[in-house]
Amino acid sequence: MNGFNRWLVLFIMTACLAGCSIFGQTADVPQGSILFQDDFSDAKSGWDTWNETTGSLVAYSGGGLRILVREPQFDYWSRSGKRFGDVRIEVDAIKLDGPDDNDFGLVCRYQNRDNFYAFLISSDGYAGILKVKDGQYQLIHADQMVFNPAINKGSASNRLRAFCLGPTLVLYVNGQKAVQAADQDFSAGEVGVMAGTNASPGVDILFDNFVVIRP
Repeated sequence: MNGFNRWLVLFIMTACLAGCSIFGQTADVPQGSILFQDDFSDAKSGWDTWNETTGSLVAYSGGGLRILVREPQFDYWSRSGKRFGDVRIEVDAIKLDGPDDNDFGLVCRYQNRDNFYAFLISSDGYAGILKVKDGQYQLIHADQMVFNPAINKGSASNRLRAFCLGPTLVLYVNGQKAVQAADQDFSAGEVGVMAGTNASPGVDILFDNFVVIRP
């Protein structure tokens, strides 16, 4: 795993969906309450989708949300159109095809394509917390992605859980704490999913059972 050491990355993204829902204030919602969930059974549930001439795509497929990345050193993500402050986010993710040297996971506090957090694992067993600020990628839990035995490798499914609680950012994988970081730059934003490649193209990830919970 080469980690997430990228200095120049091209992004292809759409603008925020019109009428994005805002759920920044959840003080009156009991802890543990579901704020938003999607099993991707409805192709009109509002996630960003597109199909590129390169063959890359983000699409509702096979009962989930699929991200296929055909370009090397490239990332795609999709947003739910929902905005939150402090939350717990969960999703099931499985590699359908492509190299194990990849990255995929959850997006939190998305401001725009140049400013957000991402909680990532790879199919060869590494985990990390990424901060993108002003278009610059920076791992904030450590200098590089770290190996974690809780990650199911290869094409096995993984359950990811991310906590965004004030400045505290934590990633759990299959019920086990993987990495933690602290950062105060983004306090609220959209949630979503992300997948990308390193040197080898063809990463194909399917996400399902996405849920946002009040922590």
